[in-house]
Amino acid sequence: MAERTPVFFLDANILMYAVGKPHLYREPCLKVLGAVQADAIDVVTNVEMLQEILHRYRVVGSPDLAERVFIQARTLCEVVLPVRLRDVDLAATLLKRFPSIQVRDAIHAATMLHAGIRRILSTDRHFDAIKGIRRIDPIKFPRLSKGSR
Repeated sequence: MAERTPVFFLDANILMYAVGKPHLYREPCLKVLGAVQADAIDVVTNVEMLQEILHRYRVVGSPDLAERVFIQARTLCEVVLPVRLRDVDLAATLLKRFPSIQVRDAIHAATMLHAGIRRILSTDRHFDAIKGIRRIDPIKFPRLSKGSR
């Protein structure tokens, strides 16, 4: 079996909207996850995204949901990148250049850039400002497929 090449970084908000309450992003995020499960696209994430899922749902008192979403993320993302010191250093630089970005998202961006991943599936618009990263909004996602990369 050929090794899969990660093409998109999967942001935590895709999973969170998919399992959350009715919202404009719920169905589009479910479509994204369906495409991953159907092997129509390949995704990668980092350990910080997994930590974010565990943290968020534990804070709101939903440890069972934390475990379920964590397992789903681990299943969908065959590749989980580490966060290294050079990623944190680049994140610090990104935070200076883009003050509106969240710290976790700066870590995601730095990890992506160092790994050569240029596309992120995310609802977070602040990724649009970072040169070298192309955010794919889940609402626009159905236009993508393996053949149109």
